[in-house]
Amino acid sequence: MQSSGSRNSRRWLISLLVLLIVAGVCWRYWPGSSAKTDASAQQSGQAHKGASRSGGAGKVAGQRPGFGGATGPVPVRVAPATTGDFPIYYKALGTVTAMNTINVRSRVAGELMKINFQEGQQVKAGDLLAVIDPRSYQIALQQAEGTLMQNQALLKNAQIDVQRYRDLYKEDSIAKQTLDTAESLVGQYQGTIKTNQAAVGDARLNLDFTQIRAPISGRIGLRQLDVGNLVAANDTTALAVITQTKPITVNFTLPEKDLADVIGHYRSGDKLLVEAWDRGDVKLQAKGVLASIDNQIDITTGTLKFKARFDNDNEALFPNQFVNARLLANTLKNVVLVPSAAVQFGVNGTFVYVMEGDKKVRIRSLKTGPGDENSTVVTEGLVAGDRVVLEGTDRLKDGSDVDVVNDSKDVPVTPGQKLQGQPSKDKASGESANAATAQKGNV
Repeated sequence: MQSSGSRNSRRWLISLLVLLIVAGVCWRYWPGSSAKTDASAQQSGQAHKGASRSGGAGKVAGQRPGFGGATGPVPVRVAPATTGDFPIYYKALGTVTAMNTINVRSRVAGELMKINFQEGQQVKAGDLLAVIDPRSYQIALQQAEGTLMQNQALLKNAQIDVQRYRDLYKEDSIAKQTLDTAESLVGQYQGTIKTNQAAVGDARLNLDFTQIRAPISGRIGLRQLDVGNLVAANDTTALAVITQTKPITVNFTLPEKDLADVIGHYRSGDKLLVEAWDRGDVKLQAKGVLASIDNQIDITTGTLKFKARFDNDNEALFPNQFVNARLLANTLKNVVLVPSAAVQFGVNGTFVYVMEGDKKVRIRSLKTGPGDENSTVVTEGLVAGDRVVLEGTDRLKDGSDVDVVNDSKDVPVTPGQKLQGQPSKDKASGESANAATAQKGNV
């Protein structure tokens, strides 16, 4: 009994020892505990690295100047103010519209025997386009002509009888009633002949209608009927469509705030130039003149409709095409022009940075007039020849020292013309940043 109890105690002791070992192994390799250990180690390492590099970072921060704190001259690009003419354009989205569009249909019924045009062909007024079977209409014409000839013979006989009765009536050989009856018969035959002549004309006209001819000059579209089809008179399906493309018109609208100048020149008889540019506003497609103005403003949009006429000799404009219309309303003569990129806007108004000598800039306030993406009219504040800063203005102030990296002294800037050799803003900013970085490194 005693030995059995001791064996049981040893078994419990061994089991407890095994459980402790298993618990220790599980705690050691448990995922959460491992992650915490790794995180603690990582934080310790980072703290150690940060402490070891704190001295160096302090030195770099101490050497790096703040924004706008560069001690050297600022690299800039400059260009001169010039004198020239400035055209004032009003821009609008326009729609190309054909002056005439004709649906070619048959005016008589019959079988389509012949087609004499090619799809997309330029045709002239009167050109033969197609032929309807003419045989039935030829027969109808012959019948009408036969009836006419028959009644003409009867009229001739009645006229002879009237002449004979008049002679007999003078001799008092016949009664007056007989003469009156003969004269009435002549009038009846004359009326019948008029009807017969109209029938002949109608039959001849129908025979002419079997030849379908172009009513206007223009470009013909795709045909919608083929040879052998039976065509009805005034059928809803057109044989083809002819569109007049030379000349052609462009319809566009302008807001009422821009109307005074335009209407004044138009009513005085001036021919206002209108340009049609492609949808991307990149390529000039045609030039024309303002042809007509609508008689009332649309109250829903506050705009007035305009129509411009283009010769379109090269057929660059297509009906229903969208274009960008530019109406030349006026031209300012001999005004001071400055590149639009040089004009700055601040709390005190519009200004530019003007070169004072070759190494320093000054702020000069301006009064400006109309402008575009290339140049702006200056009414007060500049004269021709003043050199203004185009790029690099974000790091300038009044009296800043500058280093001119590109001086476009001999390149005049005119409306609609970009400055030759002028890089993009992003490129200039990048060059300025590189130059500033080099200066900081030298410091």
